[in-house]
Amino acid sequence: MAKDREYLLGMYEKSMPTTLTWKEKLLAAKEANFDWIEISIDETDEKISRLYWTKEQKDELVQLIKETGTPIYTMCFSAQRKYSLGSLGKEKHEKAMEIMKLAIDFAADIGIRIIQLAGYDCYYEEANEETRAEFIKNLKIATRMAAKKGIVMGFETMMDRPFIDTVEKGMEFVNICKSPYLGVYPDIGNLAGARNDFGYEKSVIDDIKTGEGHIVACHLKETAPKTDRSVPWGTGLTDYVADIKVLKEMGVRMFNGEFWCDHPEDWMNWLKESNKFLRDKLDQAFED
Repeated sequence: MAKDREYLLGMYEKSMPTTLTWKEKLLAAKEANFDWIEISIDETDEKISRLYWTKEQKDELVQLIKETGTPIYTMCFSAQRKYSLGSLGKEKHEKAMEIMKLAIDFAADIGIRIIQLAGYDCYYEEANEETRAEFIKNLKIATRMAAKKGIVMGFETMMDRPFIDTVEKGMEFVNICKSPYLGVYPDIGNLAGARNDFGYEKSVIDDIKTGEGHIVACHLKETAPKTDRSVPWGTGLTDYVADIKVLKEMGVRMFNGEFWCDHPEDWMNWLKESNKFLRDKLDQAFED
């Protein structure tokens, strides 16, 4: 880092070309002045297959982390859109719990500290009281599995579905499970988008405060009305400095830039520009 800061700034794996090797990704993050990478385990077969890696494959990634000095501290576990904890039916239930356990084991083996859970009870099915009850039942099991491996999990706040689109809604399930291994990993861009799109009266800052003591990290992202990705930095709804100040006061120190490889022709410069934008907002908040 350029100086000794009070926070760490990570970056989303999908901000880089998919053609890069893991060594190239880890080195690129370092060159762009990010402190860690958030690995993506999304709903594609290619990403989910990582959970089935052999010990040798995992050890190879761990060795690359040591060689490059760039850790993988967090996991965006969006595969849960396809294999949701609230999905109904024996086959779907078993698959959801299988990949949940594998994700926890993968995190423990690689050195990942935090798994960001998708804030849905289900995604490709109709949500109802039954899917909600199934979600709660399986979340309790998943939380116990995470506790056994010492892995912290946190809900991402979404803006496309109202199930967990605020910190306050995420806290409802945190309070049900009552575990130090389950918290909220909010996306402040999504919080701003959900407030705009659904007309919530509570401000983003007041909503963030409902998670005091249980916010494990934070996604920094730009959003616009009805648009949750690829919005140019500084042109949307996110109030970075004000939100980060509150999170700082609440003890949050891990912030992850969630952005995509929107400029593949000049992706390294895009990483550096994104880092500069986010560091500026974080430094403003932390230097006050």
